[in-house]
Amino acid sequence: MSDEGAGPRAAGAGRRGSTRLAIVGDDPIIAAAAADAGDVVDDPADAEAVVAVGESALLSLVPDGARPTLAVDVCGPLSFSRERAAAALSHLARGTLETVDQSVVAVEYPGGREHVLTDAMLVTAEPARISEYSVHHRGREVARFRADGCVVATPLGSHGYAAAAGGPSLAPTAGVAAVVPVAPFAIDTDRWVLPLPLSLCVERDEADVELLADDRRAGSIPAGEPVRLGRAGDLPLVDPRSVPTGPE
Repeated sequence: MSDEGAGPRAAGAGRRGSTRLAIVGDDPIIAAAAADAGDVVDDPADAEAVVAVGESALLSLVPDGARPTLAVDVCGPLSFSRERAAAALSHLARGTLETVDQSVVAVEYPGGREHVLTDAMLVTAEPARISEYSVHHRGREVARFRADGCVVATPLGSHGYAAAAGGPSLAPTAGVAAVVPVAPFAIDTDRWVLPLPLSLCVERDEADVELLADDRRAGSIPAGEPVRLGRAGDLPLVDPRSVPTGPE
C-alpha cells in the first residue's frame, strides 16, 4: 500500500445546501442533519460525498466508492461518533473538511478476486485446528509458522481484529500492511509490517482453510496455492481532526 496521495484533501464541494450527500446505513439523526446540510440522494454514485453509518455500510462502498466518505462508528482514528458526524455535515457540505486516502486491496486467490478495505484472513474452517502458513514479499519467504490462521490488515483494519490478535495499530497514512498470525502454535511468533504487494500460502492444511475478505467468506484455499494481495485504489475518508472546534 503506497502512501502516495494520502495527504489531506478537501472533502465535499460548493455552498451550503448545494452538495449532494448520500447516507449509507440507518440513523434518523444523521439523515436529518444531512437533509439540512445538503441535497440528499439515494445512490452513492450520484453523490459528491457519502456518510457511512457502521462498518458494514462502509465496507459496502468497496471497490466502487471514490467519493469523500465520513465514517461513523467504525474502528480507528478516522471514525466519527454519531453525534459528532451530525454536527460535521454542514462543514462537509461546504467542502471545508479534509480527507485521508485509505487503501483498497485486491486479493487474488485460486477461486477469484476480492477487494478489501480492512483485512484479508486465512483461517481454519474448524475451531482450534492448526495449519501451517507462509508469508512472502518480493519473491522471498519472510516467515513460516503454524497457527489457526493469518490476517493481513490495512492501516484502517489494523485497529480491528488484527489488533485483537496482537498486531500493531498503524497510522492512517502508513503505506504498509500488518501481517499477524492468529493463535500461533509458538508463543514467540513474530508480527510483521510490510509494504504491498505480498502473498500468503497454506503450506500444510491439517484442516480446511478459508479466505475471509473483510466481513465476507470468499472460499476455500488449497495448500500450495498463493493468495496475492496488492493495492487497487483508495477510498478517501474524512479526517475528524479537520472539523472546526469553535462556533460556525
